[in-house]
Amino acid sequence: MAKYKIAWLPGDGTGNDVMEAAKMVLDAVGLDAEYIPGDVGWEFWKKEGDPLPERTIQLLKETDCCLFGAITSKPKEEAEKELDSSLRGKGLVYSSPIVRARQMFDLYSNMRPCKAYPGNPLNYRDDIDLVVFRENTEGLYSGVEFYPSPKEIMQTISAKHPKMERFANLPPEEVAMSLRIFTRKACQRIVRQSFEYAKEHGRKSVTVIEKPNVIRETSGLMVREARKVAEEYPDIPLWETNIDAMCMWLLKNPTDYDVLVTSNMFGDIISDLCAQLVGGLGFAPSGNIGDSYALFEPTHGSAPKYAGMYKVNPTAMIQSTRMMIDWLGEKEKAQKLEGAIAAVIKEGKVRTYDTGGESTTLDMANEFVKKYDELS
Repeated sequence: MAKYKIAWLPGDGTGNDVMEAAKMVLDAVGLDAEYIPGDVGWEFWKKEGDPLPERTIQLLKETDCCLFGAITSKPKEEAEKELDSSLRGKGLVYSSPIVRARQMFDLYSNMRPCKAYPGNPLNYRDDIDLVVFRENTEGLYSGVEFYPSPKEIMQTISAKHPKMERFANLPPEEVAMSLRIFTRKACQRIVRQSFEYAKEHGRKSVTVIEKPNVIRETSGLMVREARKVAEEYPDIPLWETNIDAMCMWLLKNPTDYDVLVTSNMFGDIISDLCAQLVGGLGFAPSGNIGDSYALFEPTHGSAPKYAGMYKVNPTAMIQSTRMMIDWLGEKEKAQKLEGAIAAVIKEGKVRTYDTGGESTTLDMANEFVKKYDELS
């Protein structure tokens, strides 16, 4: 019997291509694991009206962790048009399977390392090494939205808050609402995760990124809780910045920063900016991590126009695989794999189209395997 059971969810488009590359690398690493395939993504939305079927949820419950490729997502109206004709008009509403999995399994910590490896021609500079901790279950991605906005909700809020008065008497179809929900617990635990990581890895600072001067209650709660948690780590400075200013400072002085922590939507935004500093989304891995389960995925999309062409850069997928190996406790294998990744990038002989090369997804995978074997 294998030591680990891993849910294997390629998803849509080029998710299948990069997962094939990941399997080649995992075979070379020799992880003692059983990989159990599951159904997820756009095809299951179209055929079944559910991109995350119940059988896949059950699979996640029966495994140690999950490796995920990529999914296609489209706006509400477009998604409904692509449903099988037998499912249309039944009130089915598309919701992201990855967001559902994060919330269902309480994968509250979205960790996104953004590290520049020398030799990458797309690096902003070669000495950038940032780690973003994004709260993963709340905020504007909580999924509590209304359109049309119920009259009773608008009037109830109006009675409690004077700034709502100008909307209260508008027709419901004129108003769409999304609630930005923060809880004290969620703020505390994502900040604590960032400080624990900084402590374990000898990082120099933690920066909380919000907008409390304007979004006073939700961003204010995050910043206040960050200050409280920071008192438990007197040797690690807590810096505070606003999201808009942080985008500017990261472009101007990226090496001034180290570990970044923020809420769900701001984390989504700032991590993409950080990813571009180190070469783009083809180099950007992530881990969705809870107390007892984790799901690892590259942060890029499914790029359906390239599906099956083996054109896209698999580095983010291989880095996500490395994060999974590390999370499972196989530290030596994970470190060796990172060394192989760094060596391939530095050498620069094998590159996909995004970095000016002509190599395929599987060419890159083979080169990672070759370098891994050389380090053995």
